[in-house]
Amino acid sequence: MSGLLALLDDVAGIAKVAASSVDDVVAAAGKAGAKTAGVIIDDAAVTPKYVQGFAPARELPIIWRIARGSIFNKIILLLPVALLLANFAPWLITPLLMIGGSYLCFEGAEKIFHVLFPHGSHVIDEDLKNRDPGHLEEQKVRGAIKTDFILSAEIMTIALAAIEAPNVWMQAATLAVVGIGVTVAVYGSVALIVKMDDVGLYLAQNALTSVGRSLGRGLVRAMPGVMKTLSIVGTAAMLWVGGSIVIHGMEVLGFGWLGHHIHDWAYALGHSVSAQWTSAVEWISKATMDGVFGLAWGMVLIPLATKVIMPMFGKSGAH
Repeated sequence: MSGLLALLDDVAGIAKVAASSVDDVVAAAGKAGAKTAGVIIDDAAVTPKYVQGFAPARELPIIWRIARGSIFNKIILLLPVALLLANFAPWLITPLLMIGGSYLCFEGAEKIFHVLFPHGSHVIDEDLKNRDPGHLEEQKVRGAIKTDFILSAEIMTIALAAIEAPNVWMQAATLAVVGIGVTVAVYGSVALIVKMDDVGLYLAQNALTSVGRSLGRGLVRAMPGVMKTLSIVGTAAMLWVGGSIVIHGMEVLGFGWLGHHIHDWAYALGHSVSAQWTSAVEWISKATMDGVFGLAWGMVLIPLATKVIMPMFGKSGAH
């Protein structure tokens, strides 16, 4: 009997330790997730464009496919690599982050380039018109998962840097919680956004009150503008996040003059206004300068990517 009681006491002790570990993981995940806020905004703003132009019945399945790809990116591909890098080759993290940030700058700059010079995408538009919807959907999903891989790599690396875990298992558990939590939050939000016009249409046709029907009509009318705004926000976020990652990487590698100047300029602008606006102006100034650098760096990368890198892999320069 005493042996049984001792065993039960040991089990209770193990349960307490496990519960404490779960609490630690959740707390660490919350802290690490907050550090990735900028990239999460980018991810949520960029993704809705991948379901534009498809039948409403295909919107949620496409988002689900992208979300599954995102989970695979984070948990199966990136989590083990992040742990290996952190524990055996931490010096590689900054250069890899800078490559990912440069890709985001290129993507954002190329979108602006095609807005300024719309003839550049004429061949693409004609090509897409001649493809069947199934092929186009497959292409869009692959493109979304590719972009998600870059954003997920940034999220997981930033989260890893924010984790103060005593061992690799705690790091792994925390990263898994961050990865799954971010994916659910991002793609759940995207699903709500892209189906909001359907909700509006349903309310406009079936609401029991005039207020409900008016709300539905308002949602239907508002959603094209919302989607366009999200596209603009997504592009700006790509340039901001990519530019800030590259600038920070330069500082880590010993080339901190640009980052220091941006910090000083943002500080001066923030302290040129009244005290209650100082933090906001300083943050907006820094984000804007990071984004301008991201745009400039992306424009530099466009000819390199389209004329050198993409042809090496047999890809068209425009997409």
